[in-house]
Order: sequence, then structure tokens, then C-alpha cells
Amino acid sequence: MTFVPITYKGGVYKHDIILDLIDDLGGHIVQKHMIAQDVVLQCLVPKEDIDLIKETGRPFGSEVFESPLVGTEIAVISPSLEIHHLPHTSCDVAEYLRSAGAKTNMIGLSRGFGKRIANLNIEERDIINEHDCAVLMLGNFESCIRHKLPALRRGITVPIILTGGPDTESLATLADPPLDGYVGNIGRIGHRMKKQEGEIEYLDELVDVISGVLDEKREEIAKDTLSVSPAKLMSIIDEEMHIIKGSTHPTPITVQTAGLRVKISYKEYSDELGAVEIEDGITVGEICDITPSRMRNYIWIKIKPFSETNIMI
Repeated sequence: MTFVPITYKGGVYKHDIILDLIDDLGGHIVQKHMIAQDVVLQCLVPKEDIDLIKETGRPFGSEVFESPLVGTEIAVISPSLEIHHLPHTSCDVAEYLRSAGAKTNMIGLSRGFGKRIANLNIEERDIINEHDCAVLMLGNFESCIRHKLPALRRGITVPIILTGGPDTESLATLADPPLDGYVGNIGRIGHRMKKQEGEIEYLDELVDVISGVLDEKREEIAKDTLSVSPAKLMSIIDEEMHIIKGSTHPTPITVQTAGLRVKISYKEYSDELGAVEIEDGITVGEICDITPSRMRNYIWIKIKPFSETNIMI
């Protein structure tokens, strides 16, 4: 069964019908937002059932559309937290990726500024490597980007998509080894990116590039499929531990392509989480690596592939 990431937008009135329908179809709710009288659901649903969801929600004035980045967590990296790097372009990119379904975390480097001194510390590197991919946002000058990039990408093992001011052709073959993607014409901009032509189109291109990179990552994972899908594991953990209901985080359990970030204390809850039974006596600890996240005191779960567990749920 092929699952497709979608976003459902509609009124609160009778939205439980949609929730029940998605559950009956074998889909999963990745994130739910209640905004005044509207509800926004980010879901993974069977591809052949999208039309049924649209038809069921039509009487409620709903809108259903594909969101290619649902179920992913992306690091948006800026050279610093200073005014000439934030908030303009970085915020626009982070927000636009969220509109495509991604959970984004903005990371301002402590020593990422300056052509000669740009660097990445160990904590920053480890936090970035806990994401599905990283969007590294640099400036307008090709020589500066070429000089800084080797130091800023050192030790990063997740796919890197670079943005900068030079056009895509000039830096498409920037590094050795090559980058996973580069989108030009998104450099240092001192205003919000709102123009459809010349600004929004580059953000659309960035979403397309990231989607392509993550699709390749999913294809690689599918060669040795995971013991359990991340979205299904999220539902099981929350049903047992009631994390979402008792949390003030927008995404208390964040779904990734091959794992989860659970925003509860590792010291207090890791043993309890590892003992959660999934099916037929199989626990989370048997099919997952449960590790402390470098982001605060959260729990980072990496789901083991079938070849390591011989378990498929």
C-alpha cells in the first residue's frame, strides 16, 4: 500500500468524521491543528483513497491537497542569529517548508559568520544530524560560499541542500563530494519574500528539491524496510503514554522518515517508553534505538530496519 502525505483543511464541525475515515482507511494523523473554527490535519493516507477523503469532506467546506514534506523534520541553518542573517530569508524559508508539511527547526550557528572563521561546533553538528535533511542558507557572494562551505558541512551526515545568491547553474557542482541540492537566488534579502515572480517561485523550487532528496532517502530505506512505520509508532506511543494531550508543544511527537523525536525527558521516561508494547509482546525497545537527543533533554528514536530485527509490524 502506497501512502501519500496530504493536508486537510476544513471546519471543526463534524471533523471527527474525517478522523474516523482516515483511521478506517489505515492512514495516520501526523499533526492536528485547531485554529479558531478551523482544523488542519497533516496525514499519511493510501493514495487510492484521496478522492474518497475529498468527497467526504466536501460538505464541510474542506480543502485537501498533497503536502510532500509531511512526516519530515528539517533543519534550517543560518550562519548566525544576528540581524543581517535573521529573520528575513531564514524565517520565510522555514515557514514555507512548514506550509508544505515539514516540521522545521531553525539553527543559528555560534561561529558560522565570517569568510575566514566560519565553523561548526560538535553540538551543532550532532543536532543537525538528528534531522532528515539540512537547508544551509548562505549569502550572495560565490567566492565566500566556496570558502565557507567545507567547514560548515564537516561531519554532517544527513542530506544538505544549499541556498545562496548566485544562480543555480553557477554553483550546481559546487563541492566535492557534491551537495544533495542547490537553489540559487535565495541569498541575503532584507525584506519578506512575498512576490510570486522572482521570490515565491524560488521557494517552490526549494520545496521541489527537498522533496526529491527525501524521496531518494525513502527509496533507500525501502530497500531494507523499517520494522514499523514512524507514523504508526507515534500513534502507539501516544495511545499508551498520552504525550500529545499532556504537552504544550506544537508537535510533542515529531515524525521523521526513519524515526521520531519525542519531547519528554529522556532520564524520566526512556525506560517507560522502551517498555511500551507494540504487538504480541514486542516492545519499542526491541525494534528501536532509544537515545538522548542533543536538542534539550528530548528522546530521539531511531527505528531499526527489518534486517536487524526480523520483525515487521
